[in-house]
Amino acid sequence: MIKTLLIANRGEIARRVMRTAKRMGIRTVAVYSEADADAPHVREADESILLGPAPAAESYLLGEKIIEAAIVTGADAIHPGYGFLSENAAFADACATNNIIFVGPSADAIRAMGLKDRAKALMEEAGVPVTPGYHGENQDPDHLAAEAGRIGYPVLIKAVAGGGGKGMRKVEAAADFLAALDSCKRESSKSFGDDRVLIEKFITNPRHIEVQVFGDSRGRVIHLYERDCSLQRRHQKVIEEAPAPGMTPNVRQAMCSAAINAAKAVDYVGAGTVEFIVDGSGELREDGFFFMEMNTRLQVEHPVTEMVTGLDLVELQLKVAAGGSVPEQDTIRLNGHAMEARLYAEDPVAGFLPSTGPLERLEFPQTGSGRRVDTGVEEGGEVSLHYDPMIAKLIVHADTRGNAAQSLAAMIDELVVYPVRTNAAFLRRATLHEDFLAARLSTGFIEANLEALIPATVHPVDGAFALLGALDLRPILGGALDPFEAADGWRLNAQPRVEHRFEVADEIVAVTLSKTGRSLVVRVGDGIADIKDLAIEDSARGYAFAARAEGEDLRAVCEPVGEGVLVACQGRATVFAFENPEAAADALEAGNVIKAPMPGKVLAVNVKAGDRVTKGQALVVLEAMKMEHALAAPRDGVIGELSVEVGGQVGEGDVLVALEALEDVPA
Repeated sequence: MIKTLLIANRGEIARRVMRTAKRMGIRTVAVYSEADADAPHVREADESILLGPAPAAESYLLGEKIIEAAIVTGADAIHPGYGFLSENAAFADACATNNIIFVGPSADAIRAMGLKDRAKALMEEAGVPVTPGYHGENQDPDHLAAEAGRIGYPVLIKAVAGGGGKGMRKVEAAADFLAALDSCKRESSKSFGDDRVLIEKFITNPRHIEVQVFGDSRGRVIHLYERDCSLQRRHQKVIEEAPAPGMTPNVRQAMCSAAINAAKAVDYVGAGTVEFIVDGSGELREDGFFFMEMNTRLQVEHPVTEMVTGLDLVELQLKVAAGGSVPEQDTIRLNGHAMEARLYAEDPVAGFLPSTGPLERLEFPQTGSGRRVDTGVEEGGEVSLHYDPMIAKLIVHADTRGNAAQSLAAMIDELVVYPVRTNAAFLRRATLHEDFLAARLSTGFIEANLEALIPATVHPVDGAFALLGALDLRPILGGALDPFEAADGWRLNAQPRVEHRFEVADEIVAVTLSKTGRSLVVRVGDGIADIKDLAIEDSARGYAFAARAEGEDLRAVCEPVGEGVLVACQGRATVFAFENPEAAADALEAGNVIKAPMPGKVLAVNVKAGDRVTKGQALVVLEAMKMEHALAAPRDGVIGELSVEVGGQVGEGDVLVALEALEDVPA
């Protein structure tokens, strides 16, 4: 039995592993960077060790320092979590050399599955179906382009050593191949220290279905059924669920058997996930799935498997690592349906740019009764630019898929996050989208429905709550929620109305609330909504509203922040600031310059002074939070001044490019 466990990770996965370890009576050791000195996972551990500065390369990726920390603290095992060193064969070897249990597969198994080209060749030998493509050694760009043409477009360029959606590009036509290859190689080199790629046929209307497998040191391998992870953006998973919609007993048997064969081919021990790309053009077929890769670690989405099987996967990992056995296959049953949504610090309205900074307000949904929140942050903490931008995982379990989706949406409704921007409203719209509810899934779902999934900058009902909260109308309500009973200028034969002007995202927004019968009608710009059954009560920091609008029962909170009010409703978090006369000038200036939305490193500058550009054209590429972000022209114009160069570091708000109007430039 493991007595002391060092968790070589941070954030929510460190806390999640720690939770199970403590329940099992195992002493825990946390490691941390200077940026995480006050992080929850550090406080909750029995002992903690500082690794180094904030950048992962100087802290969480230092295998030697982690081994040293394990020795100093008497840890007999290391759990790597996911990411960082979890699939690092050299680190697994170092653990073995120092007689420390690595809670994961052998170094040989990691190596075998770590390089996608070798893994596919191995799978072919094991009889596991693989996607048609090129996995050869020749990395000459012209040769790769020729292979892509032979395979037939569209194709997928994938980093040989990749994972997590990094180093991956879909290419629709030959003319775009070399530019996509260059970007893919650059990102692969920075993320994995290896710029080699492979080419795969892109399957039209693909679904991403994966199988959770577990092996033990006795040579037994079992499966814990499948998960559907088709909802993705930029090849990174957004919403996961178990079991996969539309799965039949025959297809499940074929897919799970293939996954077990894949694991047995490398003598796999521990938790692993075999990922398949699946033809989703019709009903699932026994010959319609292909091996994509195997992740030799615990997955981010493992909680949905825990929900439907009743198993604690970390507990099983620790038992197997200590020499225990996996359970018998026929003892594992599926129960109900589970979903997980990844709450990211990013702004969908601004092209999903990351959002960093302090979490002045962070209120999570109530848990229990089929609800779970896994997080590594808390109110008063910070989202750092050095690490993955995931704030939390919202996980639900219900008797049916439809009820699980409704429960997930209800959890999102209870979120309050400020001032860091999140994808919460985007997640809610995806969860309740008619195609998602009807299980019409594919990895292109988000891209195909992007316009419908991104919320408006200002939602009318949010404006109504902001107006009611900002004007503090409660004292004049007299027990009934009716702001129009006040002597505030109501005139005979004119519709009772209240109007106020706010600043939202540097723009002036007029909110007008009028009364029609027993309904309130709110107008914000061209947006309009009817609000019925409005009720108000005190919240800890402001007001809580309940109402019915647009056919939905909804709740919202309105709280004072800075020079205005924050309205949190249905995953949206909007700050309605009191009008500032300088806002119009600020908005005008915003259209003439491109500023850095976050701190980062300049990877590419695609223009020079004097170039004519069109709206949406990528001008500068930044690297931040382990991803590349292209900054586009907000309108047609001419590049006036460039303030950046490749390799430079920029801070949030730095002016990178000045844009002049076409009419201001001599022909």
